Amino acid sequence: MIDISVKNLVKAFENGKNILDGLSFDVHAGERIGILGKNGAGKTTLFRLLAGEYTEDQGNIFIAAGKRIGLISQIPVYPKHFTTEDVLKAAHRRQYAMSRRLAELAEKMAAEPSPEIMREYDRLIAEFEGLGGYNIDVERNRVANGLDIPSEMRSQPFNSLSGGEKTRVNLARLILEDTDILLLDEPTNHLDMRATEWLEEYLLKFKGTVLAISHDRYFLDRIVQRCIEIADGKAEFYSGNYSFYVVEKQRRYEEQLKQYEKEQKEIRRLDEAARRLYQWGIGNEALMKKSMAIRTRMERMQKTERPTAEKKLRVKFSQREFYGDEVLVMEGISKSFVDRALFSDVSLIISPGERIALIGDNGTGKSTLIRIIMGEEEPDSGWLRLGPAIKKAYLPQVVRFENPHRTVLDTLIYEENCSHQSARNRLGAFKFSGEDVFKPISALSGGELSRLRLCILMREEINFLILDEPTNHLDLASREWIEEALYDYSETLLFVSHDRYFIDRFATRIWELSDGKFSDFQGGFTEYRQFKERQAAIQQTVKAEPKKKGPRKKPQNLEKQMAKLEREIERLEAEIVQLDEIAQEHASDYQRLLEIGDRRAIIEAELDELYMQWDQLSDSVT
Repeated sequence: MIDISVKNLVKAFENGKNILDGLSFDVHAGERIGILGKNGAGKTTLFRLLAGEYTEDQGNIFIAAGKRIGLISQIPVYPKHFTTEDVLKAAHRRQYAMSRRLAELAEKMAAEPSPEIMREYDRLIAEFEGLGGYNIDVERNRVANGLDIPSEMRSQPFNSLSGGEKTRVNLARLILEDTDILLLDEPTNHLDMRATEWLEEYLLKFKGTVLAISHDRYFLDRIVQRCIEIADGKAEFYSGNYSFYVVEKQRRYEEQLKQYEKEQKEIRRLDEAARRLYQWGIGNEALMKKSMAIRTRMERMQKTERPTAEKKLRVKFSQREFYGDEVLVMEGISKSFVDRALFSDVSLIISPGERIALIGDNGTGKSTLIRIIMGEEEPDSGWLRLGPAIKKAYLPQVVRFENPHRTVLDTLIYEENCSHQSARNRLGAFKFSGEDVFKPISALSGGELSRLRLCILMREEINFLILDEPTNHLDLASREWIEEALYDYSETLLFVSHDRYFIDRFATRIWELSDGKFSDFQGGFTEYRQFKERQAAIQQTVKAEPKKKGPRKKPQNLEKQMAKLEREIERLEAEIVQLDEIAQEHASDYQRLLEIGDRRAIIEAELDELYMQWDQLSDSVT
């Protein structure tokens, strides 16, 4: 069954150029599709057309009857008094309305029962149960915890949230609404690693259809089953995830180039033959006809267009060799804000050439630690020391320049003290060309600001490079470009990132900040993940492992033994009821819910064992 069908879609804006020019594709129910393309290719425009925000100029869009579409960028306008919790509850408007109606019907049945009221009540309660009406509070807490929407944010007015926080809440609302077709436009932009992985697990189990625009290659590899690339307003199809797309796109490019070169060789051969026949055929009508026939054949040949590859930038960091054993030494570093300890007693040594990824959830103190290393902030206790001859460079998460009114070109000339032509050449290497160099700094996007700052940093001789979320705001091409630039950088690298693809490629050591605790893992990201999985499995085994029991003694009185088992079963069942009540009280506390769930699993395992023993004794008695 087809959920979405797009036929010959055309859309143009004020400049008159068709951003979508005959786009056609089908999406079957339950598919997970990655929408790829350069910035400005029309990906977001397509989503807004599918969601009904825009109207197509030509072509047709078909959405299967009864299917509901949810687009993250469509954030409804809510009343000013609405809190984040009110927005999340809006996802279950239907269930809340049904609950109110059920209460009304119950009152009517108590006062004056009638067959009609009872039939409506029975029908409505069946529908309410089918929609998960009794579990909406638990489900709302589960989704909010998974997407890192804490209780304090849930009590805030929705209009007071940042754009990223609103997007996260809106994603939670769409998930709670159980939308049939999800249109995800950069869904991981405002999520940390844990929340991103939660979303991935949700989407892998999601029964509906998913279309995702994302620069997160790890996310695309895990989620999508095939890719649609928008190029020149039309669709190119790839029957696999992002990694498949990269390999297949290169294969198609090489195949098309090979075909193009073969055709060009044949055209040159025919052209030479036609030219010779024409020269020989002066005064010879037969040879002249053969020459004309070859020319006609050349005109009718089906010609392959010369393929174009993305131009790769050939720039790299200027490096300064370092001779020594220690790049950075930290001893007893601690930092707190108000009553909350971000980290304490951090003592670490960075050696030359290491590539360290600093990871952790949002708000754990990663950027604070970087600022302490940079000397922009003082620790509460402890000290740090840079090695001799260390020259560090820093790319912050939010890039700012001294004068936002200067143009890109003037900024580089001012910062580098270089000539006009040298600045133009340098900017061209960083994809600032033509009129782009005359843009004021204030008009640049986050990705362009990062690119300009890198343009300046890469001129300096550095041996300790520190990056805070270097791939944020960058499209796929720009991410790949900065990776190529870093690939040849052999000195020490310390970076904060949620980009698992980037971490996996570069990290040789992992620092993790979690709940005020600092862990240091010597190894790459893949080894680190395997280590964490083993640790989790060991802990789960220990928790689930039943307590060893001594050799069973033959009971002298089976009935007394059964009574003892029944009292123990009753005690454990009462504890489960108590745990369920505690879970309701701590419904917004993610960690507490995990602890309660673990304890409940242990008790259930013990109960299964007791039930088995009771059955065996019962058989003996009978």
